[in-house]
Amino acid sequence: MKKIITIQLLIALLIICLPAILHAQPGFGDDVDDVPIDGGLSLLVAAGVGYGAKKIKGRKKNIS
Repeated sequence: MKKIITIQLLIALLIICLPAILHAQPGFGDDVDDVPIDGGLSLLVAAGVGYGAKKIKGRKKNIS
């Protein structure tokens, strides 16, 4: 019984302290130029969508 209470206390303490530990990094100053996400990432997303569609289409062929 004492072990269960200890585990519950540790879990509660973790839940309470975790947001304070895992806060986001501070923002950048005004002198930093923002870079848009472009080109390569959109190609990777398109390839992932195509690969997923191919896997779903292949799965439907194997089922029927």
